[in-house]
Amino acid sequence: MTSLGIIGGADGATAIFVTGPDPKFWVMLALGGVLAYLLGSVDFGILVSKYLYHDDIRTHGSGNAGSTNILRTFGLKAALLTALGDIGKGAVSTLLGRFIVEWGTGDPALGVYGAYLAAFCAVCGHLWPIWFHFKGGKGVATAAGAILATAPLVVLALAVVFFALAFSTRIVSLSSVTVAALYPVFTFFYSGWMGYDVAFTTFCAAVMGGLVIWMHRANIKRLLNGTEYKFGQDKNKK
Repeated sequence: MTSLGIIGGADGATAIFVTGPDPKFWVMLALGGVLAYLLGSVDFGILVSKYLYHDDIRTHGSGNAGSTNILRTFGLKAALLTALGDIGKGAVSTLLGRFIVEWGTGDPALGVYGAYLAAFCAVCGHLWPIWFHFKGGKGVATAAGAILATAPLVVLALAVVFFALAFSTRIVSLSSVTVAALYPVFTFFYSGWMGYDVAFTTFCAAVMGGLVIWMHRANIKRLLNGTEYKFGQDKNKK
């Protein structure tokens, strides 16, 4: 219990108390975030290219370790393995963050904070992996896994937008940037519906979405000048 102040009453001064989060909450929150970052740093694009093809995907194409560059360089099998691995680590990191906070505090209601912070940390791990000299992917698949674990209806809505744009325009980067921008908007409404802390979850979603957009800044520049790569296009065609 924490005293916030003193007020006067008929029977004398009365202290006002409020219940705050258990101190363990902050420890568990930090622990979940650190573990999520370390797990997010396991970059499956780099691992697939290294152990299946004895190569480093970051030396090919866009230099990105994501599934799109893997698909262009090594084909569908490698891209599927990469995407599944990155989605999986995003989901596992998020669930782990939720579990650690709930277990450490004994309060399931606080789990949402652990989940959203872990989601953010997992994406940061993918973008700047400690195991691979801080050079990773762009975070789309990892973010998708994290969103799946925190807000399955949101990831479903974003998936509809993503694939609708991807199939109609054949520009994966445009789809990625669009869903990254929509993520905090959808999260705001979903969190209100679920009774979550709307400010916290929307802030985390906005930062995650902003990071994904920032990592696509070169793609955005090419989109604006009409030179962005379209899926199926001849790589040598300008």
